[in-house]
Amino acid sequence: MMLPANLSRSRSRRLIAILAATALASGLTSAFAADPAPLPGRNCAAESVYASGEPASFEWLARIKTHANWRAKVRVLPGLGDAYANWKRAENTTERCFSGPEGTVCQFTGIPCRKD
Repeated sequence: MMLPANLSRSRSRRLIAILAATALASGLTSAFAADPAPLPGRNCAAESVYASGEPASFEWLARIKTHANWRAKVRVLPGLGDAYANWKRAENTTERCFSGPEGTVCQFTGIPCRKD
């Protein structure tokens, strides 16, 4: 999504924050679960993990930053760790990126899974 070029920096930051809040309110609330530990007998966590990246000049760079933030969050969660920190194995993934004068910001949500 491209933001209009005539927005001021403060207005564009507020708009990105509003877009992010809207995305969260539209079904990503499970991303803030207190304990996404794995379910017994499954190779995936019980809840999704949400991560947001920092603004970047290019969308590909924003995606790389957000992937790194998602992996870092999964690695430190109790019961998960490195075995679950591969984005390519995650289930029910959602990737959203927003562009504005400050750059592109991405938000990723996914259920961490480990290899069998």
